[in-house]
Amino acid sequence: QVQLVESGGGLVQAGGSLRLSCAASGGTFSNLAMGWFRQAPGKEREFVAAISWKGRTIQYADSVKGRFTISRDNAKNTVDLQTTSLKPEDTAVYYCAAAASSVVVATTPTYWGQGTQVTVSS
Repeated sequence: QVQLVESGGGLVQAGGSLRLSCAASGGTFSNLAMGWFRQAPGKEREFVAAISWKGRTIQYADSVKGRFTISRDNAKNTVDLQTTSLKPEDTAVYYCAAAASSVVVATTPTYWGQGTQVTVSS
Protein backbone atom coordinates (compact mmCIF):
# COMPACT_ATOMS: atom_id res chain seq x y z
CA GLN A 1 0.00 0.00 0.00
CA VAL A 2 1.20 3.52 -0.80
CA GLN A 3 2.15 5.54 2.26
CA LEU A 4 2.41 9.33 2.30
CA VAL A 5 4.09 11.23 5.13
CA GLU A 6 4.07 15.03 5.35
CA SER A 7 6.55 17.23 7.19
CA GLY A 8 7.60 20.87 7.40
CA GLY A 9 4.59 22.48 9.03
CA GLY A 10 4.90 25.01 11.82
CA LEU A 11 4.07 28.46 13.15
CA VAL A 12 5.05 31.50 11.06
CA GLN A 13 4.20 35.19 10.91
CA ALA A 14 2.09 36.62 8.11
CA GLY A 15 4.28 37.20 5.07
CA GLY A 16 6.57 34.32 5.96
CA SER A 17 7.33 31.07 4.18
CA LEU A 18 7.32 27.34 4.82
CA ARG A 19 8.38 24.39 2.69
CA LEU A 20 6.16 21.35 3.14
CA SER A 21 7.41 17.95 2.03
CA CYS A 22 5.64 14.66 1.32
CA ALA A 23 7.55 11.38 1.19
CA ALA A 24 5.94 8.46 -0.67
CA SER A 25 6.76 4.80 -0.06
CA GLY A 26 5.31 1.29 -0.27
CA GLY A 27 4.29 1.28 -3.94
CA THR A 28 5.04 2.23 -7.54
CA PHE A 29 4.98 5.99 -8.01
CA SER A 30 6.07 6.65 -11.60
CA ASN A 31 2.51 7.10 -12.90
CA LEU A 32 1.00 8.69 -9.78
CA ALA A 33 -0.05 12.30 -9.70
CA MET A 34 0.54 14.06 -6.40
CA GLY A 35 -1.33 16.88 -4.75
CA TRP A 36 -1.88 18.99 -1.67
CA PHE A 37 -5.11 19.76 0.15
CA ARG A 38 -5.78 21.75 3.29
CA GLN A 39 -8.49 21.88 5.92
CA ALA A 40 -9.04 24.81 8.27
CA PRO A 41 -10.96 24.44 11.55
CA GLY A 42 -14.70 24.24 10.90
CA LYS A 43 -14.27 24.13 7.12
CA GLU A 44 -14.27 21.45 4.43
CA ARG A 45 -11.06 20.14 2.96
CA GLU A 46 -10.05 22.12 -0.13
CA PHE A 47 -7.73 21.56 -3.06
CA VAL A 48 -4.45 23.48 -3.06
CA ALA A 49 -2.15 22.16 -5.81
CA ALA A 50 -1.41 19.11 -7.97
CA ILE A 51 1.38 17.83 -10.22
CA SER A 52 1.68 14.80 -12.48
CA TRP A 53 4.76 12.64 -11.96
CA LYS A 54 5.79 13.29 -15.56
CA GLY A 55 5.44 17.02 -14.93
CA ARG A 56 3.05 17.64 -17.82
CA THR A 57 0.24 19.07 -15.69
CA ILE A 58 0.37 21.48 -12.74
CA GLN A 59 -2.68 23.00 -11.08
CA TYR A 60 -3.17 25.56 -8.32
CA ALA A 61 -6.18 26.83 -6.48
CA ASP A 62 -6.84 30.49 -7.26
CA SER A 63 -6.32 31.35 -3.59
CA VAL A 64 -2.66 30.26 -3.68
CA LYS A 65 -1.66 30.92 -7.29
CA GLY A 66 1.47 33.06 -7.43
CA ARG A 67 2.32 32.36 -3.78
CA PHE A 68 2.69 28.57 -3.56
CA THR A 69 4.81 26.30 -5.75
CA ILE A 70 4.48 22.53 -6.07
CA SER A 71 7.50 20.48 -7.15
CA ARG A 72 8.71 16.89 -7.16
CA ASP A 73 11.89 14.84 -6.89
CA ASN A 74 11.27 11.44 -8.46
CA ALA A 75 14.65 10.09 -7.35
CA LYS A 76 13.60 10.62 -3.73
CA ASN A 77 9.87 9.95 -4.25
CA THR A 78 8.97 13.28 -2.70
CA VAL A 79 6.69 16.18 -3.54
CA ASP A 80 7.09 19.62 -1.97
CA LEU A 81 4.87 22.63 -1.50
CA GLN A 82 6.80 25.88 -1.15
CA THR A 83 4.57 28.46 0.49
CA THR A 84 5.37 32.19 0.44
CA SER A 85 3.59 35.39 1.45
CA LEU A 86 1.57 33.38 3.94
CA LYS A 87 -1.67 34.86 5.24
CA PRO A 88 -3.66 34.03 8.39
CA GLU A 89 -6.32 32.46 6.15
CA ASP A 90 -3.70 29.92 5.02
CA THR A 91 -3.82 28.40 8.51
CA ALA A 92 -4.89 24.77 8.14
CA VAL A 93 -3.80 21.16 8.29
CA TYR A 94 -2.11 20.42 4.97
CA TYR A 95 -2.51 16.93 3.48
CA CYS A 96 -0.51 15.17 0.81
CA ALA A 97 -2.51 13.09 -1.70
CA ALA A 98 -1.95 10.75 -4.66
CA ALA A 99 -4.01 9.35 -7.55
CA ALA A 100 -3.71 8.05 -11.13
CA SER A 101 -3.92 11.49 -12.76
CA SER A 102 -3.72 15.15 -11.81
CA VAL A 103 -7.41 15.54 -12.64
CA VAL A 104 -8.35 12.76 -10.23
CA VAL A 105 -5.93 13.82 -7.49
CA ALA A 106 -7.47 17.30 -7.50
CA THR A 107 -10.94 15.88 -6.78
CA THR A 108 -10.96 12.34 -5.34
CA PRO A 109 -7.45 11.19 -4.36
CA THR A 110 -6.79 7.50 -3.78
CA TYR A 111 -4.17 7.93 -1.05
CA TRP A 112 -3.81 10.43 1.79
CA GLY A 113 -1.10 11.43 4.22
CA GLN A 114 -1.68 12.16 7.90
CA GLY A 115 -1.41 15.93 7.56
CA THR A 116 0.90 18.63 8.90
CA GLN A 117 -0.23 21.77 10.73
CA VAL A 118 0.49 25.21 9.29
CA THR A 119 -0.36 28.18 11.50
CA VAL A 120 0.07 31.76 10.28
CA SER A 121 -0.08 34.48 12.93
CA SER A 122 -0.93 38.12 12.33
